Amino acid sequence: MTDQHPSPVTDTPVDEPSKKKSRAGRDLPAAIGVGVLLGGMAIGVLLFAPIGWLPVLALFIPVATHEVIRRLGEAGYDLPAIPLLIGGQAMIWLTWPFGTTGLVGAYGGTIVVCMVWRLLRRGLRTQPVNYLRDISAAVLLATWVPLFASFSALLIFQDHGGGRVFTVILTVVLADIGGYVAGVLFGKHTMAPAISPKKSWEGLGGSLVFGITAAVLAVTFVLDKPAWVGVPLGLMLVITGVLGDLVESQVKRDLGIKDMGTLLPGHGGIMDRIDAMLPSAVAGWIVLTLLA
Repeated sequence: MTDQHPSPVTDTPVDEPSKKKSRAGRDLPAAIGVGVLLGGMAIGVLLFAPIGWLPVLALFIPVATHEVIRRLGEAGYDLPAIPLLIGGQAMIWLTWPFGTTGLVGAYGGTIVVCMVWRLLRRGLRTQPVNYLRDISAAVLLATWVPLFASFSALLIFQDHGGGRVFTVILTVVLADIGGYVAGVLFGKHTMAPAISPKKSWEGLGGSLVFGITAAVLAVTFVLDKPAWVGVPLGLMLVITGVLGDLVESQVKRDLGIKDMGTLLPGHGGIMDRIDAMLPSAVAGWIVLTLLA
């Protein structure tokens, strides 16, 4: 989700002219261009080849996972990268033949392999150092990125699967835009200054208006379901989107960094772009599975 006030952290040296940025701290032209490109790609896949969503996840999720592994490595963490990357692929692809059973099995297997890998990677005669810290971070990462993302894969195999994933993405993106606009125009009261000083309550209000409206319209016209389903869906996606952004903000604050990566101009890394999407994929799957 978009933050709404200028950030005290910057990657631009003091003596170097910075690129023109919006009041919310973005390189706005680059952010818009990248957002349109990614959005167009996602819409094309979901409309014309919904099963193609699995290769999209299989491409972007390991990149996001590696971004976090690299940043944690810079901070001294020693994570089992190979099991995390391979396990993430297993979580995504095993949803195809086995659904939730495949996802849960792949997730559990990934955690077991990570625990053993980190325990024995230096042999039986060398005592592991910071084992509890590192394996806890590995479990968090396996849950946060590939597990959460794979819930959008589960949606693909439901009725109107491409439309369901599109509905979740559209709601989160428009809630992001609503929060950005309201925060820039009206943001005065910070929501969580100790975690993300750019977020405001006014921005949250904008996210709720845009997000719930988008969910109601998408549920009605894309999924052909009762409009009221869009209200709890929009509410849940806005809440989880904001919380997802706050979680990543706190992780980056702990690590003393601005972005997880630099792959996407105006956005940072893949992880910086999908932070709100990850928990929202879980919320979207729960609401749409139960109510639609």
